Amino acid sequence: MSADKANTKGRAEENISATQPGWALPSEKPHCSGEACLGAARQEEFGKPAPCPPEVPPLKPSANHTVCVQVSAVGLGIVLPVQTPNAAEIWKSDYVKMPFANHCRQTRTVCFVRHVEVIRWLVIKAALNKDRFESSKHLENAIKEYNQKYAHLWRFSGLHQHFDQLPDSERQYLLGTLLPGMAKLALQLPEQCSKPIPLLKQRRAHAITMSQEQIACLLANAFFCTFPHRNSTQPNSEYHSFPDINFSRLFANFSQRMSEKLKTIFCYFSMVTENMPTGLVTFQRCCLNDSVDWRRSPCKLTQLRVSSEGRIEEEEQGELQVDFASPMVGGGVLGSGLVQEEIRFLINPELIVARLFTEKLADNECLVITGAQRYSEYGGYSDSYRWLRCHNDETPRDSWLRRCTEIVAIDALNFRNPMDQYKICYLERELNKAYCGFSTADRVILARHKPAVATGNWGCGAFKGDAKLKALIQIMAAAQAQRDVVYFTFGDTALMRSIKEMHQFLQGSNVTVGRLYDVLEKYSRKALGVSMGRDLYEFIRSNVACPKGRI
Repeated sequence: MSADKANTKGRAEENISATQPGWALPSEKPHCSGEACLGAARQEEFGKPAPCPPEVPPLKPSANHTVCVQVSAVGLGIVLPVQTPNAAEIWKSDYVKMPFANHCRQTRTVCFVRHVEVIRWLVIKAALNKDRFESSKHLENAIKEYNQKYAHLWRFSGLHQHFDQLPDSERQYLLGTLLPGMAKLALQLPEQCSKPIPLLKQRRAHAITMSQEQIACLLANAFFCTFPHRNSTQPNSEYHSFPDINFSRLFANFSQRMSEKLKTIFCYFSMVTENMPTGLVTFQRCCLNDSVDWRRSPCKLTQLRVSSEGRIEEEEQGELQVDFASPMVGGGVLGSGLVQEEIRFLINPELIVARLFTEKLADNECLVITGAQRYSEYGGYSDSYRWLRCHNDETPRDSWLRRCTEIVAIDALNFRNPMDQYKICYLERELNKAYCGFSTADRVILARHKPAVATGNWGCGAFKGDAKLKALIQIMAAAQAQRDVVYFTFGDTALMRSIKEMHQFLQGSNVTVGRLYDVLEKYSRKALGVSMGRDLYEFIRSNVACPKGRI
């Protein structure tokens, strides 16, 4: 579960429901002004904005890039899946094990006595190929039909209570129209996803580009819990180091959180079954193989805009948007979690498919997702989260037909003892993690232009990170990566002023990343063992002076 209290601004907005997930126009994007937004004008301070859509080289597969669509057709603006002969025979440990594979079998009882082994996909097709579901219990029975091992373990009480509280017209729409449409989409899996999808394993930099239709098909299968070998996270299970992907946990217990999550998920499926998007999304696992010598870094701090208003996902097109991730990407999106990462995965549900193939992130790794579309408007945060309406994403596409939305998942450390974060080993870990996310060195596309990083209080909240320290860490990592920073403080105007004033002081003193690291290392030595009782930024101001030529 992602535990960061994030920079996803909660708003007290009225919850809107409709028979079919609403198509009301989204509310106007807020703009910060006055004291709520500190920093020079964007044109002056951040220079020329990134072109959108950016220039990208022709799409082509490589040893480090799996492309699941026909490349020649993309150049014509057409998206067609790659067709792989004998796809049902593929069953390898380095690839996603598909539910339609012939190796995926299920033992059935015939006439109460005889046990027969059958291809599981045939059972899935028989269970899901329906014109309508009579009730949520009917849906439960269908899912259990091909998950008999878990029939007595999985609970669906939350799903049933969600359906029971819906207006009759909306319930009938879900049972008679949307769920059958989702089932039809799920059963297209052998045609849509015959090309083997590699697992993005640790210590392997690799990218996967697939169509939004392929993602929708995979997510429909996740909703109906069809993926084999993905229902256990025990240490000895095959996928213990991967996030769960089947939706069974989401159906178990009723709460307002779970109900709002389901509304958001159903909004997505309603939109894609009505009008399937025709773009691509790229998922790339990046590894920082060479550590940075932070002590000797000559890099000057880049520009900063800091705001107490706004949301990361509403920042201008083309900027690198930070997901305050769990090492298991998506955190508790399919469970009880509902903070920054989970909200982002809900309103951009195509991100959820990353859980199918992304192994737990190591300390020197990140996941970059380019092209994920937004489908929902929301209000609130955590327990106050509410789905509001469907979102019309008009972000332009690049020549790979991807939305110009780039999201980077980086996981912060959880400091049970808050004083540990000042230790130099943990400071370097966070610097390297942020730099891995902000650098472009390992990307499938080497960007000519490096847009700003849109971020905020990464690793704070339940992870007990010091917001002032985490701001400096990200500012230093961005400087090393030669990116400007847009920083959101989630309504905290005092923190907004402190960060901006510190940044101005450091820039005015011509302090490099290396010099700032020296001061933080000194603070670390002072902080060990006892609480200093001295503000970090006060310490930096009093210790930044140094002999001439040292800066």
